[in-house]
Amino acid sequence: MTQQNSARTIEQLNDKIMQQEHQIAELNAKLRWYEEQFRLSRQKQFGASSEKTETEQLNLFNEAEDTANPQVEEPTLETITYQRRKKQTGQRAELLKDLPVEVIEYRLEEHEQICPCCQGALHEMSTQIRQELKIIPAQVLVVKHVQHIYACRRCEQKNITTPIIKAQMPRPILPGSLASPSMLAYIMDQKYTNSLPLYRQEQQFSRLGIDLSRQTMANWLLNAADPWLKRIYDRMHEQLVQHDILHADETTLQVLREPGRSADSKSYMWLYRTGRDGPPIILYDYRTTRAGKHPANFLTGFKGYLQTDGYSGYGQLNNVTLIGCWAHARRKFTEALKALPATQKNKPVAASTGLDYCNQLFAIERQIKDISDKQRYEKRLKLSKPVLDDFYVWLKKQRQQTLPKSAFGQAITYCLNQWENLNNFLLDGRLEIDNNRSERSIKSFVIGRKNFLFSNTPRGASGSAIIYSIIETAKENNLKPFNYLTYLFEQLPNVDTSDAIVIDSLLPWSTTLPDDCRMPQKENTPTSS
Repeated sequence: MTQQNSARTIEQLNDKIMQQEHQIAELNAKLRWYEEQFRLSRQKQFGASSEKTETEQLNLFNEAEDTANPQVEEPTLETITYQRRKKQTGQRAELLKDLPVEVIEYRLEEHEQICPCCQGALHEMSTQIRQELKIIPAQVLVVKHVQHIYACRRCEQKNITTPIIKAQMPRPILPGSLASPSMLAYIMDQKYTNSLPLYRQEQQFSRLGIDLSRQTMANWLLNAADPWLKRIYDRMHEQLVQHDILHADETTLQVLREPGRSADSKSYMWLYRTGRDGPPIILYDYRTTRAGKHPANFLTGFKGYLQTDGYSGYGQLNNVTLIGCWAHARRKFTEALKALPATQKNKPVAASTGLDYCNQLFAIERQIKDISDKQRYEKRLKLSKPVLDDFYVWLKKQRQQTLPKSAFGQAITYCLNQWENLNNFLLDGRLEIDNNRSERSIKSFVIGRKNFLFSNTPRGASGSAIIYSIIETAKENNLKPFNYLTYLFEQLPNVDTSDAIVIDSLLPWSTTLPDDCRMPQKENTPTSS
């Protein structure tokens, strides 16, 4: 009986030890996860944000094979070489060629044109020129539009009615307000291109002697966005969904006064844009949630390829092939490396291998970026497909021996869950390997959001979406936002905006836009070594 009790006690103790060992393993895994999160947060707060991989890191496992060259002779003496960037001839002339020129001449007065040696007359031998850039600060003028009205004296004397004839005068963009096309364009350009909030513009105008409140400016912006700019926006939307390759992204937005929602609720600014083909179109769309119904509604009628960051909400679109983003996949492995303890960061860990696979794919893309779409399609099948096949085998093997919740485990899980979409860039040579095109386009809004923090109302958020769309599309079509907006506000009240042909002539890629709306073309000068 005693032996049975003793055996039972030993068995219970063994069970307890196993349970405690399991708990310790779980706690250690949690501890490592928290340490990873702490290192990542520290890196995001204080570290470099660039995801570029150093050459040494890229060639960590194949440095000898990559750098060896049997044809190179052994050096007999140590040779030190360096490259110096040569100064381009005519750089200053290139910089100044599109700027207006003000000439100030300095001459001797007639009575001064006497030789101090022999008292003879001086003649002009040559000139010496010094050039400098002059800044003209913003200034505000009052423009009075005086419309002359005419009547017939004979009719006044002899007829019952007298015809009244007015001289033609352009309609204003906002009747009854002081806002001119250039004033509206300036405020928009400052806020949405330069991320200067209205309260700071209010202070700026005050220093110019103008008492213009931010509330007045906000009203002007919203009334100009809808209905005027919305006509351009809607036409661009119609043309956007006709493309067969699009990119999409989304980011958060805080709107204080949304009906039925608290002030700290998260809303979303969605972004849709074209790819390589055709004139660039960039559209923002404000919505209260991140639900998949929003891209499905916005892209009604679109059929083709949609490149995204992997968010599952885009899966609700019909007749659409989703293209994954290798920049996001690579970022996961970069974060896994950043989460490592300092003692392991320079060692050949598995996360470095994952990053190396991603970098091989990007290196191939750099090699084939300047060839035709058909050639790019063929090259990808030849060069990228084998890398993808090897990477997939490696990912499946690593998943079996990696903690899923670790940073490295999350990188593996992301790639495997997105594997079909990540491989879809092989389907068409026009497709891109990443969604960076969208991320670059949404960055302007993210920078602006940091400066003015939130929108007060849904109308304000929708107005901002329209204005950002016009400005970002103008920038990508090589237009000056201020000049283009000024032109739109001059034209829109004075043309038939129900005519699609008229609206098309005002779109950012229209060939009929005035030359002063366009950025000067830069000549490609060769880079010296």
